[in-house]
Order: sequence, then structure tokens, then C-alpha cells
Amino acid sequence: MEAKIGNFFESVTNFFSASDQLPWCDSDIIAGCEKEVAELGTGSEELKNECIMRLSWALVHSRRPDDVQRGIAMLEASLASTPSPLKKREKLYLLAVGYFRSGDYPRSRELVEQCLMIEPNWRQAQSLKKAIEDRITKDGVIGIGIAVTAAGLIAGGIAALARKK
Repeated sequence: MEAKIGNFFESVTNFFSASDQLPWCDSDIIAGCEKEVAELGTGSEELKNECIMRLSWALVHSRRPDDVQRGIAMLEASLASTPSPLKKREKLYLLAVGYFRSGDYPRSRELVEQCLMIEPNWRQAQSLKKAIEDRITKDGVIGIGIAVTAAGLIAGGIAALARKK
């Protein structure tokens, strides 16, 4: 019985906590990537693109919303000039992560679905899609709960006023 109660409370805690399986990136790694990009100078275009991709990855995995927005902007600016389907898939995935981190779940889902059109069996994108759908479902359930609670409070208030009269 205690195990069932413990499992219940664990599932409720997991439901309300914002945990996902995406890695986080700290400011030291971002600073290192920024330094790497700044020190490139006039290197090869391919090396420059790799450094910018690492910086973009670090930014969209940051806990700081400003960093996430910078990463999104960098990726969106470079997406149109990406000829390789593999690199385009990677950029779409990172954009989806960025929008997921910033709370724009519909846009994130749209981008991850584009990734899956390029590579349908990509497990990383499939996992992100599941996390997005779980978050959308959770937000919907919480929203319904808030609406029902508000309706109950209003109905209770009306009933209380009706009894006073």
C-alpha cells in the first residue's frame, strides 16, 4: 500500500516538474564557444560553420532565456543558406530545442516534424517530439484544472450569495 502511495506522489511530482531529457549548457561552455568563434578570424568556411554550430547548440541548451533567443536567431539566420539535408536537419532540430526551451511548443513541434521528414528514424528528434507532446498535454490539463477551479469558485460564490438573500 505504501509503495502505491509513494508511486502516486512520485507521478504527481513528475507531472508538475518541468523535467525533460534535454541536456543543459552552462555559461562557461557558451563563453568558450564564443571565444572559439571570435578567434577564428579568416579560417576555412567549414571550420567557421562548425564553431558557429557548437555555439548555437550551447545557446539553445542554456538555462538563460536571452542565450536561447540568441541561439534561435543565429540558427534562423543560417538555415536558408544550408544546402546539405543533414546540416539542415541538425539546424531544424536545434531550432526545435530552442523553441521548446522558450515555451513555444507548437513551433517546436512543427520544426521537429520537419526534421523527421528528412530523417524519419532519428531517435533524438522522436524523443524531442514526445517531450513536446507531453508538455502540450500537461499544459492543457493544467489549464483545464484552472478553468474548472475558477468555475467552481464562481458557482460557489453565486450559491453563497443566493443563500444570503
